[in-house]
Amino acid sequence: MQTRAFAAQSATTPLAETLIDRREPGHRDVLIDILYCGVCHSDLHTARGEWAGVRFPAVPGHEIVGRVTQVGGEVSRVAVGDLVGVGCMVDSCRTCPSCHEGLEQYCEGPHGFQQTYNGWLDGSGENTLGGYSAAITVDEHFVLKVNHGEADLAGVAPLLCAGITTWSPLRHWGTGPGKKVGVSGIGGLGHMGIKLAHALGAHIVAFTTSESKRQAAHDLGADEVVISRDPEAMAAHARSFDLIVDTVAASHDLDPFINLLRRDGALVLVGAPEHPHPSPSVFPMLLARRSLAGSAIGGIPETQEMLDFCAEHGITADIEMIAMQDIEAAYARMLKSDVKYRFVIDMASLK
Repeated sequence: MQTRAFAAQSATTPLAETLIDRREPGHRDVLIDILYCGVCHSDLHTARGEWAGVRFPAVPGHEIVGRVTQVGGEVSRVAVGDLVGVGCMVDSCRTCPSCHEGLEQYCEGPHGFQQTYNGWLDGSGENTLGGYSAAITVDEHFVLKVNHGEADLAGVAPLLCAGITTWSPLRHWGTGPGKKVGVSGIGGLGHMGIKLAHALGAHIVAFTTSESKRQAAHDLGADEVVISRDPEAMAAHARSFDLIVDTVAASHDLDPFINLLRRDGALVLVGAPEHPHPSPSVFPMLLARRSLAGSAIGGIPETQEMLDFCAEHGITADIEMIAMQDIEAAYARMLKSDVKYRFVIDMASLK
């Protein structure tokens, strides 16, 4: 089944319209007409071949919202006409302990999970092609229900990556009333972290290097804003945080944030820097039983929980809509952090 898409044919060629093959829906498959697709930094890294193992042609896009147009005979969770989402995964081994616990993002099978684009994590098997396309066929297990109103669907798309990437550590480390939570970085991930932590009832402190983002952070739901370059402002919060979620995708010193954690507090990294962070000092961690951890997206049950929570609380991403044909200009602006806070492609522009 041929479908229109935008693909990068190599790391040095711009994305351009092409035709790709999608499989006809099998017994457990769902065919989705894609309405909106968010634009993630991972898309840019892939299209430019900046990560090892990128497979071309590459069709990025793993923040997908659309409408079901066809289902296989064994599909029971969704029906034709339903609004659905697809995130960063379209398959996993489904037999390992992590998969059995609904933590498919930590699949321990021989290949890891299968990415929505660029195939299996270990690079085996066939390539997969993502959401910069008119339609996609996905196994029912990896299709999420969307309960937001149709007017909000574009803002729902980034929840499938930016939303779940911050929701998962917030939930795992027990964010809620009585907890003090920090979010470092106010971008695609960080702005969702602030919104979600605020809705969960925690006291939220946003960290930024830019004074100009102070009011924006308050508007997103932050109770306090700290300029992380200011040692005195940082010191005023020493030993007070239960959790800090670090969304910054650039190499930086982690010690100032570790020193802000109370005993048994955790600094959780969700941003993926181009170069490794400097190694943190050991003694601040030893002497307060602090943790430095990482977190990757979220499993299917957790992603559904996040979508349902956001629908109930009226939460969507702050977005700027673009046409598919403007993706290269959007990438250029992303490199300058010139977006508040996520580009979303209106796929009607492709169709």
